[in-house]
Amino acid sequence: MRLVVIGGIAAGMSAAARARRVDRTLEIVVLEKGAEVSFGACGLPFYLEGRVRQPRELVHYPADYFRRERHIDVRTGVEVTRIVPARRQVATAAGEVIGYDRLVLATGTRAVKDLPGADQPHVFTLHDLPGAERLREFLRERQPRRAVVVGAGPLGLEAADALRRRGLEVAVLDGREHVLRREEPALTEAVRRQLERHGVSFAAATRVEAIEAERVAGHPAEVVLLALGVRPCVELAVEAGVRLGRSGAIAVDDRMRTNLSDVYAAGDCAEVTHLLTGRPAFLPLGTTANKTGRVAGANAAGRREHFPGVVGTSILSVFGMGIGITGFSEAQARREGFSAVAVTIEARARPKYFAGKTSSVTLVAERGSGRLLGATVWGEQDTLSRVNVLATAITARLPADQLQFLDLAYAPPFATVWDPVLVAAQQLVKAV
Repeated sequence: MRLVVIGGIAAGMSAAARARRVDRTLEIVVLEKGAEVSFGACGLPFYLEGRVRQPRELVHYPADYFRRERHIDVRTGVEVTRIVPARRQVATAAGEVIGYDRLVLATGTRAVKDLPGADQPHVFTLHDLPGAERLREFLRERQPRRAVVVGAGPLGLEAADALRRRGLEVAVLDGREHVLRREEPALTEAVRRQLERHGVSFAAATRVEAIEAERVAGHPAEVVLLALGVRPCVELAVEAGVRLGRSGAIAVDDRMRTNLSDVYAAGDCAEVTHLLTGRPAFLPLGTTANKTGRVAGANAAGRREHFPGVVGTSILSVFGMGIGITGFSEAQARREGFSAVAVTIEARARPKYFAGKTSSVTLVAERGSGRLLGATVWGEQDTLSRVNVLATAITARLPADQLQFLDLAYAPPFATVWDPVLVAAQQLVKAV
């Protein structure tokens, strides 16, 4: 039996590797149109900054490793142009036709570039390795002094950090009132202060109509980075008859099966279940891509595994300030039909005598039941541990009155007696 995987980055290689562990006799072919497989796209801002010196440092495992150690036929530089489910075949741009018994779609996303002037040579995205290399080369050769980043999502903020550390004057523009699509004024103000503290200007509610030759929305720009978000690459799937969900990504069940027999989808091209609503959602995150790829690969190889869903947990750093997000903001929760209430607190992350700095926590809960619906954490100490605790609490459907009494560890070098998570939970209990 032959398994064909289209796409060889996070989800695709996770699917192939898991399928190989399940079935040692399975023939596995991975078709990747790029030059590399299994590279860490989340490391691209740090490659741009220079902290990651060489592109190969972002490649977790080269294609040769999978061929040699896992006996997986990885073919790079191969673009699939058509899927023919009736014949169980895929066709490539080179004219090759490859048959399959099981198929995994891991076609990922593409960067949004829907702006006039986006095709100019000084305008870039930071979505893949070739694009990042072109941008680094441009910075090295042209030595621009002023940069504009369009979009204040995770990638936009990380890219602004990277460009500023390279010595450029940087402005971040976003058409929304708030950063990271969280609609949380306290978070937006904290990010604004952090950016300005490090010499980056931030203009919210600034609509960018077009990219001009030397300016963007009135801001001087010798180099422009578009961070407007991503869209799932689903054209191949649609042409083959694969059904899409309401988000525009591929609809799958909890075994990552599409509506076509023996065709699975995983990673950023596919929807996943949001655990708070039980409904499909488009949440393109590297952690989710690896997990869904693992489930798709196992099932394609004959297992019966299920992917339960996610709550959308992520974290980023803006000049050393960690920002952790999980679940819904208050506004998002209300749009999803919840009667939501939110509190925001600021508390010391560690004792003052251990150079403790403050950490801020916003908690969102359902009014009445106190069920935790979302959390945002920001600060320069221990953001990761706090957002992970809160993601676990949301997944476990923990109400606020139980959250306030979680038995969290305490010792002066690490935390205060009342961790900011517990302080926020105490306030939340009063609000619900």
